[in-house]
Formats: sequence, structure tokens, C-alpha cells
Amino acid sequence: MSTTTPTTPGTLSLRPLDPAADAELVHRWVTDPKAAFWLMQDAKLEDVEREYMAIAAHPHHDAFLGLHDGEPAFLMERYDPRHVELAGLYEAQPGDIGMHFLTAPSDLRIPGFTRAVITAVMAYLFEDPAVRRVVVEPDVRNTAVHALNEAVGFVPDRPIDKPEKKALLSFCTREQFERATGRSTRA
Repeated sequence: MSTTTPTTPGTLSLRPLDPAADAELVHRWVTDPKAAFWLMQDAKLEDVEREYMAIAAHPHHDAFLGLHDGEPAFLMERYDPRHVELAGLYEAQPGDIGMHFLTAPSDLRIPGFTRAVITAVMAYLFEDPAVRRVVVEPDVRNTAVHALNEAVGFVPDRPIDKPEKKALLSFCTREQFERATGRSTRA
């Protein structure tokens, strides 16, 4: 996946995360105060490596390192909500895929960068013709991500109680994404 966005100079791309090679970098990101809703503030390096090794080994969950002009800049996880994160918490539909994303802490401010990242992530997910709807479950208090989600077409459904947080279950169909962003996801 590679995309150039009008709001971000350069190219955004994704590659599979390498749990051993990328653990130190990802550890810095998920323990940064900006990543408080990632719920890994106190994680040690070995905790992060172990977490991403488990994700890599899971048949229904994977992680990707996002690059901006070839440099690490964001993290994305994709999961099957019937088996991971939301199993038993909502009625999954055929074609549902779950997603988490995190932009790296940076002193460099690029206007619209986080919105460009979520747009690129969503476009990547919808490249799979089997994906009909993206499901997210951010913390109900994370108003910044709720606004970003809405900007790419997500519609909140309801708050749900997860073991680690009260989450806002939200959905975005292919058509809602296309309407919100003006991007076509069809080949």
C-alpha cells in the first residue's frame, strides 16, 4: 500500500511490523504520554516485544509499521472482531474488520498528518474486497480520535464495557468512507 495525500507532503506506506526489530521503536511510541489511550504507559521493552510477538502469532490479528517517506511514523493493528477485542461484545457481520492506529510522537508538526494517516489506513483496509465495514472501539474519553473517526466516515453505535475500558463502538462502511473522504475504494 502506498498513497500520497493532499494534506501531507510525501508518501504513506505500510509494512508488516517485525516484533523483534521494531520493539524498541514501538516501545517509545506506546509509552509516550501522547499514547495514554494505548494503555501501555508502564510497559517495559520486553512487554512490548512479547505483545507484538503474540499478535504476529495470532491467526486473527496483525500489526503494521506505517512509514512517512520511508521513515517510521505510525502503527496500525488489524484484527478480526469475531475473535479479538470485540468477541461477544457486539453482533459481528460478514466483512467486519477491526482496526487500531497510533501516530508516533514527533516534534515535527505536519498539518493534517493524523487525518492523512487514518485515511490511508482505511483505504488500505478497504483494498481487501472482503472488507465491508471497519469496526473501532476507542476509549469514550478520547474525543480527538472520535473527531478523526467521524472525518473518515465512522458512525458511533454505542458505548460498550470492555475489560480495560469503556469504549465507543463505531462502524464505517466502504460507502461511508467514500462519501466522507471523496476517495474510491473500488479497483
